[in-house]
Amino acid sequence: MEREEFIAQLSRQGFETFVDVGREANGMLDTHSHPFESKALILDGEIRIVIAGAERTYRKGDVFDLANGMEHAEYYGPQGVRYLVGRK
Repeated sequence: MEREEFIAQLSRQGFETFVDVGREANGMLDTHSHPFESKALILDGEIRIVIAGAERTYRKGDVFDLANGMEHAEYYGPQGVRYLVGRK
């Protein structure tokens, strides 16, 4: 999915805030949550997200979503990760 298509799709779903996020190579964020729903399009690199012991890796072109308050941990690939996230 391309950036413009992603923004248009999320805008139709009520997302109003979009943020470009970049994370360092081989970094991580321990278990945490956010006070908003989020959907993100991976632009470069990769991210592994762990939720309740289940993990999944997302790469360029993949989309992941997290419900408001969902606890998760994040692990960034050897080139880091850059993604565009919509929040509501």
